[in-house]
Amino acid sequence: MQFDVTTPIPHGTTLIEASAGTGKTWTLSALVTRLVAEEGLPLEELLVVTFSRAASQELRERVREQLERVLTRLRQAPRDDDGALVAALRSDDPAVITERCDRLARALASFDSALIATIHQFCHDVLKGLGVAGDSDSFATLVEDTTGLRDEVIDDLYVARRAQDPSFDLSHERARFIGHCVLTNTGAALDAAADDSQRAVIDFAEALRNEYARRKRRAGIIEYDDLLVDLRTALRATPSIARERMRARWSVVLVDEFQDTDPVQWEVFHTAFSEAGRSLILVGDPKQAIYGFRGGDVHTYLRASQTAEHRSTLPTNYRSDGPLVDALGRLMGNVTLSPGIVAHPVTADRETSRLVGDAAPIEMRWVNGDPLPAAGARSAVAHDLAVRASELLASGTTFADAPLAPHHMAVLARTHAQLLEVREQLRAAGIPAVMMSGDSVLRSSAGAWWLELLLALEQPHRAQRVRAACLTPLIGWDVARIDALETADVDESAELVHALAAQFDEGGIPAVMDALRARGMLERLLARVGGERDVTDIEHCAQLLTERQLASGGGIAALVAWVQEQSAADAKVTADARLMRLDSDAQAVTLSTIHASKGLQYPIVFAPTLWNRWDKDRSVPDIVYTEAGRVVSFDPGVINASRSHEEASGEEMRLAYVAMTRAQSKVVLWWAPTARSTSKSALHRLLFGQAADPASLGELLTRRTSDKGSEVITTTEQNGLPRGDKRFETLQTWAEHRAFTLTEVVPGAEPTPVHVAVSRDEMNLSRFDPRLVDTSWRRTSYSALSAAGERADELAGVVSEPDAVGAQLDPDVDLALPQAPSALDVLGADALSPMYDQPLGATFGSLVHGVLEEADFQADDLDAELRRHIVEQQLRWPADVDVDALVEALRGVLATPFGPLADDVCLRRIAASDRIAEMDFEIPLGGGDTPHARATLRAFADVLRRHLPEDDPLRPYADHLEASLLGEETLRGYLTGSIDLTFRHGGRYFVVDYKTNRLGDPDAPLTLSAYGPEALAAAMNHSSYPLQAILYAVVLHRYLRWRLPGYDPETHLGGVMYLYLRGMAGADTPRGDDDTPFGVFTWRPPAALVVALSAIIDGRERGSQR
Repeated sequence: MQFDVTTPIPHGTTLIEASAGTGKTWTLSALVTRLVAEEGLPLEELLVVTFSRAASQELRERVREQLERVLTRLRQAPRDDDGALVAALRSDDPAVITERCDRLARALASFDSALIATIHQFCHDVLKGLGVAGDSDSFATLVEDTTGLRDEVIDDLYVARRAQDPSFDLSHERARFIGHCVLTNTGAALDAAADDSQRAVIDFAEALRNEYARRKRRAGIIEYDDLLVDLRTALRATPSIARERMRARWSVVLVDEFQDTDPVQWEVFHTAFSEAGRSLILVGDPKQAIYGFRGGDVHTYLRASQTAEHRSTLPTNYRSDGPLVDALGRLMGNVTLSPGIVAHPVTADRETSRLVGDAAPIEMRWVNGDPLPAAGARSAVAHDLAVRASELLASGTTFADAPLAPHHMAVLARTHAQLLEVREQLRAAGIPAVMMSGDSVLRSSAGAWWLELLLALEQPHRAQRVRAACLTPLIGWDVARIDALETADVDESAELVHALAAQFDEGGIPAVMDALRARGMLERLLARVGGERDVTDIEHCAQLLTERQLASGGGIAALVAWVQEQSAADAKVTADARLMRLDSDAQAVTLSTIHASKGLQYPIVFAPTLWNRWDKDRSVPDIVYTEAGRVVSFDPGVINASRSHEEASGEEMRLAYVAMTRAQSKVVLWWAPTARSTSKSALHRLLFGQAADPASLGELLTRRTSDKGSEVITTTEQNGLPRGDKRFETLQTWAEHRAFTLTEVVPGAEPTPVHVAVSRDEMNLSRFDPRLVDTSWRRTSYSALSAAGERADELAGVVSEPDAVGAQLDPDVDLALPQAPSALDVLGADALSPMYDQPLGATFGSLVHGVLEEADFQADDLDAELRRHIVEQQLRWPADVDVDALVEALRGVLATPFGPLADDVCLRRIAASDRIAEMDFEIPLGGGDTPHARATLRAFADVLRRHLPEDDPLRPYADHLEASLLGEETLRGYLTGSIDLTFRHGGRYFVVDYKTNRLGDPDAPLTLSAYGPEALAAAMNHSSYPLQAILYAVVLHRYLRWRLPGYDPETHLGGVMYLYLRGMAGADTPRGDDDTPFGVFTWRPPAALVVALSAIIDGRERGSQR
């Protein structure tokens, strides 16, 4: 049944099968628009999921555009070009149209509430919302590329097995292959049916999975697939909180690109949404299921399609011109691309071709003669492609009324390597070409040049290394210059490399790049054909090398090892950051892998490699598909070998379909005879596997072009090439039935000379004035401000937990401060601190911060609550603590009163509704993006003296600001950070910062007396904490001014508290003369001071409350 977007939207599970160019994204956007306008569904109850970031972003933009367009049209009078969707939403009742417009307007106003995301983003969102009910580590870091950890696990277990079991005879290379297969396909079961000869290998594979999971937990990291597995586990629970919440949150779920799903993903959607009256709409095209290497499983699509209550198809191609759609229908209409997947014919929305001057929608160019070596055939085809492209460019052909240009053309191939020779042939013909690659830049020529240079920098005493580096385009010497060194008095190459090595030692890869640029590298490379590609890759490699050096802390030797590993032929490209970037946006022929081209379109598509398929020897293990699902098979037997071969053949057919359906007007194909690479190819099966002989093929094509042509054809794989005469007769039969025009490749033909005009936008050039650049603008924080302005030896070595969790401070420096006078020696002052034996340093501080951020202060069983959070935080912050002792200490912290400033309230008495933990903020400095008057921190000094009395504990900080380097810090840009705790009590608002500093004599036992009032005031003024208190008070003022109706600083600003946790011992904590307990530093700055400081921070000389 054909899908009609204007008919009632069915409930239950609906499968919409698309074809290339049939408007899948438009259909999804239209469905969302109808659900909102017609059924009144709020956007927050609608979930749209797709399988890549780029697709989710495009879909999000298209949905918004569709909502805006329909709303605009419904508010206007009917027009002839309204389209079916707008027409279906119109009504004779004005009240109905008004209501639908209101719904669309509300949806646009709340568009950010719509979850239109990748499946991994969706899983992350759900698990985050579930909290502990999601059975997922909420503190774990999501990591995209875990190749290094996988290699580490494989190598460690391999060495251990070889040492323990002499009969374990796997090679290291083989172990790596097996390891990456089982660790990157965690959703596939290990083959339990393998014979005993494979038992040791399967045991090794199981051990790898277990150890890999253990090390990820220990490192506190998760992968994208872990999110799916965790959510599936939560959905399988009985009862399932996850299922209940997901069903309550989303009424309608739309899944895009469903053909790329896998069993775990489908189980998540099916379990959560296929029952209980929800609408689950699945949209996909199994003919474009080409991502098996990423875990996509078209068998899941086929199984899921059997459960759908409603099935329909999208019948109209809006991408390709009518003549091309007809030709593709003759070539592959109703052909089975793999079991259960048929290329059903579609109709074209556009009847005529936009390509004028070249009438053939599909052109078959064939290499005649005896079978060639595969390499020779590829070279012949690449050369002929350049010939044909030049002919088209010189022919006067137009596309959409514009002269045909290189950017109207694309070359699509299976692999990046297959495109390289085509690029060289095009460039030799004077035709610009740009590479869109899915390969790692470290495997490019630039990666090899960098490796040569790094080897030379590592061993500058080795002349062979040095001279090899000088011959790379990075340095740009030629052989003659190298030869001249033999008779020279001074070895310039050695001097140059030694200088570059010194640059590396001083400034790393960026310094080396600066030196290379200064030697004219960019000018030299950009002056040659293909120079933009080289420069792009060189700069990209430099960025990756810099990031690697910063992350690992290693030197040249470590970088050499990393580049060698990442540039190996079998290295997996798992991080988008390493994918080769587009080198130019000029008008050029696009060179792309078929995988990377999916979803794109081009007026003319050249497909030079569909004739070429080389079956490598099958490696074990392999991923095979059984009735039970995906299996990592260790069985080298015929059955599994046949399954694997069938999967590969099906994917080749689907790749051919994707390549040909990228074209809008014309496809150019090549067929070349080789001894082993041609007969197994997808194109060969299409040409010679649909019928037994030319006569039978003619009858088939006659039926296919008539009303009786609905029979499904399963192609047969050919065991060799047909004889020359039969080969020509078959190709001729195709041509006679207008599937394509047939052209024989002419050996040695030269490209037609073409002049490619380079379009350049007109620019007005002006001299650059560096004085116009605001170099003081920055996004900064309290930590960055204080670190930039103070020398470490001026801070008296305060030991603290990090202000931003995760920062690393020196854990071994203590702060010895003068003790308070005898007035402080009240009963209990000499008692040991409850945390006297707890560890020092950032790790412990971060652990305690995490507990206080997450714990429920008013839990009925407070000890159990604290213990649970301590154990959870230890996974992330592995401090060596006595859990029971820390529970007791934190119980005391929560019970310690805050003193008179806050009516002796304590943390235990602050309800969750009255506090915000870790309140993130970002406020403009000096006007932010709109500069106001520029000020420095030194401006705070006068304001502090003007508003603070002589006995204020923080008044001395004004002198420090005026005299120190810190006062010179400019206030421009944005201030960002996070406040440990913001709470409300008695109608006033307070900010709190937790400190785990150890005060007092480091050689004496830690007692509460170290945290008396004078000691805390001294600790504050011997650090930059007063600056933090000032900034946080201003942040609270800004927040309340924004959020609190009727806000009055005099009334609502409560003050700032620093809780020195090691000095807080509970309700009986000793108190100072002002009745404030030890360990608690409180400060209530005058409201006028806060308002004035806010004005300075904002760049206004005089401030006001508003």
